[in-house]
Amino acid sequence: MTTLWIVLAVVAVVLIALIAMYNGLIRLKNRVDEAYSDMDVQMKRRYDLIPNLVETVKGYANHEQATLEKVITARNQAMSAHQGAPAAEQAQAENFLSSTLKSLFALSENYPDLKANQNFLELQRELTDTEDKIMASRRFYNGNVRDFNTKLQTFPTNIFGKMLGFITREFFEIKDEAQREAVKVQF
Repeated sequence: MTTLWIVLAVVAVVLIALIAMYNGLIRLKNRVDEAYSDMDVQMKRRYDLIPNLVETVKGYANHEQATLEKVITARNQAMSAHQGAPAAEQAQAENFLSSTLKSLFALSENYPDLKANQNFLELQRELTDTEDKIMASRRFYNGNVRDFNTKLQTFPTNIFGKMLGFITREFFEIKDEAQREAVKVQF
């Protein structure tokens, strides 16, 4: 009789441990998904602001068409990368867009009237604010990915997690070393 109680107690402890591991993995997976969604919202806001900013600049800098087209192309690539592409491809497209935006803002230095345009200044401020929020949401996402991956790779959760089909997530990072360098703008 005592042996039966010991076996039942061990089974109950193992069952409770498995439930706790599963719930922990689900909680972390949902946090990663939420963090990605928050980042996605900020990038969508950026995509919506860029055409307005480009149109404002066009009125002042007609002969800077190549820079404007590069920004629009980068925006479109970044938007299409969000259509189910892996995080690494999305990060590359987003980082390219960030670098082209820097060159767009550098254009304003050559056009005093543009720098004084209230619409341009407001759009630039909103876009800068959005860029800051994107950076913060990337850090938040990467922190959640780190926690999820750590939980998934530590014993004994790694065995149980693999059995249930949980897989590690990719960090949102720059893989291309050229994108880590400062943008050089020449006129």
